[in-house]
Formats: sequence, C-alpha cells, structure tokens
Amino acid sequence: MYQQLCSWDNLLLAYRKASQGKRGNPSVAAFEYRLEDNLIQLRGELLEKTYTPGRYVSFYIHDPKRRLISAAPFRDRVVHHALCNLIEQIFERSFIADSFANRIGKGTHRALDRAQELARRYRYVLPCDIRQFFPSIDHAILRETLSVARKISNSDVLGLIDRILASGVGVLAEEYAMEYFPGDDLFAVNRPRGLPIGNLTSQFWANCYLNSFDHFVKRELHCAGYVRYVDDFLLFEDDKRTLARWRDALIERLARLRVTLHVESAQPRPVTEGISFLGFIIFPTHRRLKRRKGIAFQRRLKKQLRDYAAGIISFDPITASARGWINHVRYGDTWGLRRALLNTPIPKPARVQLPTDY
Repeated sequence: MYQQLCSWDNLLLAYRKASQGKRGNPSVAAFEYRLEDNLIQLRGELLEKTYTPGRYVSFYIHDPKRRLISAAPFRDRVVHHALCNLIEQIFERSFIADSFANRIGKGTHRALDRAQELARRYRYVLPCDIRQFFPSIDHAILRETLSVARKISNSDVLGLIDRILASGVGVLAEEYAMEYFPGDDLFAVNRPRGLPIGNLTSQFWANCYLNSFDHFVKRELHCAGYVRYVDDFLLFEDDKRTLARWRDALIERLARLRVTLHVESAQPRPVTEGISFLGFIIFPTHRRLKRRKGIAFQRRLKKQLRDYAAGIISFDPITASARGWINHVRYGDTWGLRRALLNTPIPKPARVQLPTDY
C-alpha cells in the first residue's frame, strides 16, 4: 500500500488535484515550474521515510463566522492528496448515506435537500452542532479509529499519518478551551489534539472521527431521520420527548470522543419554525438564506466595486464572486434577494494617469 502511495502516477494525480483552480498561486506556480524535479524529490523523501511536513501559515477568515485557517505548504498538500487517494476508498464503504461532507456525490446542496425532505416527513427536529470541533479532535482516538478493524494496517502508511498529525499539534491551541471528561486527571490537558482546518486530510479525518457516532445514531437510537455535515447534524422525529431523550444519549456518546455539544441550542422544536442549517433556514415548504449570509455578500460586493472604481482590481473577480454566490443561493427561495443585491450600479473605473514622458 505504501509503494502505491509513493508511485509516480499517484503523486502526479495528487499534484493535479491539489493545484486545481490554484495554478495562479505563487507557491503552486513555483512547484509546477520544476514539476518533475519536485515530484521526484518528494517521492524520494517518502520512500526513504525522510519526509517532514513544513510549517503552517495561519490566518483568520470571516464567512461570516470567525475561523482560523491553517494552510500547509503546497508540497505537503500534494502528500495529503496522495494519501487520501488511497485511504478514502477504504473508509467510504463504511460511511452512512446521510453523512454529506467532503464526499463524492454528496455536498452541501444534497444535504439541504435531504434535510428538507425529512422536514416534510417529521413534526420535530433536534438541531445539534459540536463545540470547537476541529480544535477538540483527539489524536489518540483518531489514530485508533484509522487503524481499527485493520482498515489501515500498513505500518509505513500509519507512520506517514502520524507525521501529518504531529505537524498539526498546537496549531489550534489558542482556539481550544479545555474540557475535562469523566476519568480525566490533570495531565489530560497535555493530550495531543486539533486538526488544521485547511488540510484535506483534516476534512476527511473528521468524517472518520464521527463515523462510529453516525452508526450509533442509526443502529442504537434507531433514528431514521438523520443528516450530518461535518459537525452540524439534525435528528428528526414525531415525538418531542424522544428527541429530548436522544439528546442525553448523544451527549454521553460524544464524551467518548472527547467532544461536546452546544447544549443551549440543541433543543427539540417544530420543523415549521424553520431549521438553521448550512447557511439556510429550512421550512417544509421553502428555504431562505440566513440574513447574515446576505449581509456578508453585500459587504463583499460593495468593497469589490470600490476597489474596481479605484482601479485596484479588474471586473473579472467581481463577476466570478457573484456567479459563485448565485450558484449557491439559488438552492433557496432567493430570487428577490438576488435581484435586489445584484441591481447595484457599477461605477466607472478610475483612469490611470501615465507620466508625460511615457
């Protein structure tokens, strides 16, 4: 398995996936400039087991929630894709159908469709999300999850996983508020934890981490109406008391994974009140975009138009941003909103004054 991971074909495929849509980035362009040499060097380091992940570059984004993104060097992202090319197919067969994040043929919009389908079938919903999910992921539990039942038994592949995990220790330390669980001692604070949000491996390992929890909801709670997207999930049922009982069971089960719910917001409620999920408010009959999502796009559009008027940017990035936003929000009842926001007058760009002796 490790030889297959290090094969030229797999590394070339990994480069193509990692560079898709990003070839204008300086680090990607620099890697591509000497592509063969860089892949040969990377392959040699992997085969000789001298590969060491580089330092992360961290920055905050507001989408509109404030998040710390930690980006690995591009050559590391190639390794992440090379690893996921092999192990994704091993775990994919064990994932439930109602887990929608970072999977081929799934995604945000299908999760929204499934949630609305269930809202039409059931009277009540229990909306849940996990507190500080990526900063809380425990490395020991994740490592055991990846190697359990011989899903990954190759020691070299597990060694590479350990190096990638170790490279992320402490990256999200400032984002984590210590939680103690039954049986913990004072040394629990030193447990390695946290997955950098910008890594492809982090997105995939998040599904692996909660896979046993998904099966618990389906097989032990016998919840037929269930949807999960990363750390946001919904449970549907016709009986409000059943959802309240399930919530206590969820809290106890998640404690085994050393993560906790936002208990205040995890309250059973009628589906007719609207379900906040993945940036939309879902009703049995329609969907609305969350207000803050519309405000965030409006602010971004106004800033882009100001930069365009000042001659800082061309019109192409504005068009690309608007098209991407439209492609997302069209999955809700947003025709009036789109018409209102995109009816903004386009200013004339400033003329660049050239020197007289040009």
